[in-house]
Amino acid sequence: MDCKRIIETRIAQHQDIIREIMDDQKLQAVIAEAAEAIIACFRNGGKVFFCGNGGSAADAQHLSAEFSGKFYIDRPALPSEALHCNTSYLTAAANDYSFDLVYSRLISGIARKGDILIGLSTSGNSKNILAAFSLCREKGITTIGFTGKAGGGMKECADLLVNVPSEDTPRIQEAHILIGHIICEWMESVLFGNNNM
Repeated sequence: MDCKRIIETRIAQHQDIIREIMDDQKLQAVIAEAAEAIIACFRNGGKVFFCGNGGSAADAQHLSAEFSGKFYIDRPALPSEALHCNTSYLTAAANDYSFDLVYSRLISGIARKGDILIGLSTSGNSKNILAAFSLCREKGITTIGFTGKAGGGMKECADLLVNVPSEDTPRIQEAHILIGHIICEWMESVLFGNNNM
């Protein structure tokens, strides 16, 4: 396969996933519900945390920055952070306890009832995110899972599951960013009166 063929194939695959999301009213309803939960969280003084591994950690950090920085408009910062950004904590907790516990341990110390944890995992089976979601359920913290088609273990433990209709990791991650950006835009529109449509 030459480079031109790879380019055309991957773009076509991306378009196919986006079309499936466009046609999936149930998934769109979950995305809207997730957006409204985040808006309510911020209105009530809560925080929105993100977590992921590898490329999904980068996506988690990206989306958290849209909340704590800005998306389209200059407006007050919102309390949001990605849990993996403190590398001293991450490596200490992984070394002293287990990498499977790095997110649940941090959530136990900084999150409160009314907060939200958004976990990104293309498989839905990341053990450290599942452990954090389990703890969140005990503490009354809402969980939103961004996954691929099957949903993995998150299907059973997330309060809201945004499962992109794909089993291909890069295509899932591309869709996660699109969906995250849509949520950011709606949140800014509702909370700060921004209208870019």
